[in-house]
Amino acid sequence: MNDLLRGWGFVVSRVLAALVAGAILGAIAGHVWWGVAGTLVVYLGLQLRELWQLDDWLRHRNRRDPPDAGGLWGEIVSLVARLHRRKQFHKQRTLALFRELRRSTALMPDGVVALNAAHEIVWFNRKAGEMLGLRRKVDFGINIASLLRAPEFVRYLAAGQYTASVLVRPRIGEATCFEMQGVPYGEGQMFLLVRDVTRQVQLETMRKDFVANASHELRSPLTVIAGYLEAFAGDTDLPVDLRAPMLEMRRQAERMTAIITDLLELSRLEASDEQVVGAPIDIEALLSLMRKDVAARDDTRAVEVQLESPHDLMGDQGLIHSAFWNLLDNAVKYTPAGAKIVLRWWTDEAGCHFSVIDAGGGISAEHLPRLTERFYRVDPGRARATGGSGLGLAIVRHVMQRHGGELQIESIEGQGSIFTCHFPPLRLVHQNVAIDTDTRYPLTITD
Repeated sequence: MNDLLRGWGFVVSRVLAALVAGAILGAIAGHVWWGVAGTLVVYLGLQLRELWQLDDWLRHRNRRDPPDAGGLWGEIVSLVARLHRRKQFHKQRTLALFRELRRSTALMPDGVVALNAAHEIVWFNRKAGEMLGLRRKVDFGINIASLLRAPEFVRYLAAGQYTASVLVRPRIGEATCFEMQGVPYGEGQMFLLVRDVTRQVQLETMRKDFVANASHELRSPLTVIAGYLEAFAGDTDLPVDLRAPMLEMRRQAERMTAIITDLLELSRLEASDEQVVGAPIDIEALLSLMRKDVAARDDTRAVEVQLESPHDLMGDQGLIHSAFWNLLDNAVKYTPAGAKIVLRWWTDEAGCHFSVIDAGGGISAEHLPRLTERFYRVDPGRARATGGSGLGLAIVRHVMQRHGGELQIESIEGQGSIFTCHFPPLRLVHQNVAIDTDTRYPLTITD
């Protein structure tokens, strides 16, 4: 600020001095105003010359030195020169960082694509170009969805939920499979991380096929063995010392049959991840039937049905029955005799919900995240004693995924557990139910 004031003070003093000199010369010549006007014309010419030199330097400053100017023009030239040097420094620093970024990303095993807010390609590394067939400069500015043309990837971008990844097969008829995940940054911009997971997908497919084929092949001989064991167990001539081993073999055969049945069911669910549409399911009838099935099998545990809404569920009845029954079956296995199990159904603005509330021993917190893994057991010895397959909750998780819902597990060790199926609002079937003295909600069904 002080430099600016000094510069302007110098200019004003020079102008005043020139005007005084011009007035004196004009007075000597007998025309004062002509002297002042001539002085102003000369001074204006000098300023125009300084301005022309500044303009010429600004246009060719990369090849010429700054003009030698004094006063306010010198201050302006000095300021512009400093700004130019600072700009050159930041430009070189930015270029160096960009070159370093290009060199480092070129060595990455995964592809990286930078997208703007319109999902147009701004930049990509060498690996992304090789995997996705992108061409430098040619594909810059092109919407990436129009280049890949994969419906699942288009839906992923449209949803805008980048916490999870998506599997994409960019070329029809090829086994190549890429895992893609968006990483948002800035204002609507995004880095798209691309990883080749073809080998992993092939191994997972082989595993699923092996499990499905092995389960299918084991079912027939196991059925034959179970049939013969049942016949032997009913034989009155069977020696007494063989009756206990025969009953144990029958129990183990039944357990193996249950495991194979669950494996086949899980393989069928894993074969497709498409959302099911289904039809309206009468929840009251379904839960009442499940309660009666438990009562017919085991009358030592009471099952109570709490219907807090008259509305039904839209879904695949076979899958929903399988999921609900697995939750209830687990509750029956781990709830002590004489205790009560509650089946609760309710709806709210978030959708519709089904809970199984048991009075078992509960589950410690460290086991909760892994409960839906196949064959995962909190207590393997107890699971074998109850005949559990370790696949029930994995089946429930896949059923919920097929219906756009999720399974929530709450448990406190020593206080029981709550398994809740949350369905989105679109799964809710609204019923025009007349509330009278015979049917009021909430409705509780007990023995």
